[in-house]
Amino acid sequence: MESLFAQSVEDLNGMRHFTRSELAILRSVDKAAEEMAVGEFEHYIRHEVNLDAIDIAKRHGLLGIPIKKEYGGAGASQLVTALSKERLGQLGLGLSSFFNVQVFLGGMSLQHWGDNRQKSKYLKPAAQGKLILAFGLTEPEAGSDPDSMRSTYEKKGDRFILNGTKYLITNGSLADRVIVFAKSKANRSETSAFIVDTKSTGFNAIRLKEKIGLLTSDTAMLELKGVEVEDTDVLGGIGNGMKVALSGLMNGRLGVASGCIGIIEGCLNAVVTRSKERIQHGKPIGKHQLIQRHIAEIRQNLEMARWPTYFAAITKDEYEKDITDKRRIREADNRISIAKKIASRLAFESADRAVQIFGGFGYSLLSPVGALFLDSRVTRIYEGTDEIQELKIASYALGEGFEAFR
Repeated sequence: MESLFAQSVEDLNGMRHFTRSELAILRSVDKAAEEMAVGEFEHYIRHEVNLDAIDIAKRHGLLGIPIKKEYGGAGASQLVTALSKERLGQLGLGLSSFFNVQVFLGGMSLQHWGDNRQKSKYLKPAAQGKLILAFGLTEPEAGSDPDSMRSTYEKKGDRFILNGTKYLITNGSLADRVIVFAKSKANRSETSAFIVDTKSTGFNAIRLKEKIGLLTSDTAMLELKGVEVEDTDVLGGIGNGMKVALSGLMNGRLGVASGCIGIIEGCLNAVVTRSKERIQHGKPIGKHQLIQRHIAEIRQNLEMARWPTYFAAITKDEYEKDITDKRRIREADNRISIAKKIASRLAFESADRAVQIFGGFGYSLLSPVGALFLDSRVTRIYEGTDEIQELKIASYALGEGFEAFR
């Protein structure tokens, strides 16, 4: 098992005692990451979506880790799932983003809010990798403020008609089904979530390639023009769209925090090797004090990112026992916001230091840190910006009535 990942597992096992099945899952994730590494690097250089990695993930059962066994998953805890994302994050966030949407935003939303038919029809094949999911919340003018979304729906017989545009949607042009959020055309205060078949008439996905990172991840703009959705494909019931979205974002933020730990681990592995091998001024650069300072900061960043994220995952496990408990919801949401804010900032800082240690070669996708640097920047934006997390953290500390936004 990769050494830094093995250390995380060992540290937590000493406190929590993983079961044999949980340790088997983590070994499978580690093995899958080893199989993915070379291909992920090659696809990144070519700016290609890494479909090969999806096949590897299917083979190792990675797409159903936190999904209940009755729906084709492994039924693992949020902590085991977070560790899995940590290991994948060492390879960059292209794979991690696919996993985040397929499992955290898509699969977990179906598990929390889907009825028995929806879980059987969509969740089970998604957990087995037979059906790809996406999460259609963000719009060109609705990011941190989802209440400003312009996508609409209206009832027509036993169907709903959806119109609108979704932007920066991970898995958007790969997905078989997208969880699309829209506002009632008749009542703007009502938001609902729909499971949309991407083969529907009026649905169009345009892959977005002009990104500064996540080059192996599929990102798309979705256009819906008169798309029809059966009333049996409303997720969570009419009017509960924001509840579905906010619980999905909690899942996604924990996934981002976990992936950021992997980014830091990937940086640390790369700079330690580089600092021992590169000779400057007659000695390995690792013997220069300023290089050692960068390495020390990255190592400290890893420790500072790990524990808030693990604590958030453990808190989320408590929330999973009763997702209607408002106290547990608030506590899990707060812990996840703290973890996401800390881990994303430290991942970007660590990647920046790693590029500095590598020097000119670091400013290249051929280096082992170039992709980590590019990918780490978006973590401070997607699934909730740094600024939104700070507002959430502060309002929780201040108590009810101090929400800076709703």
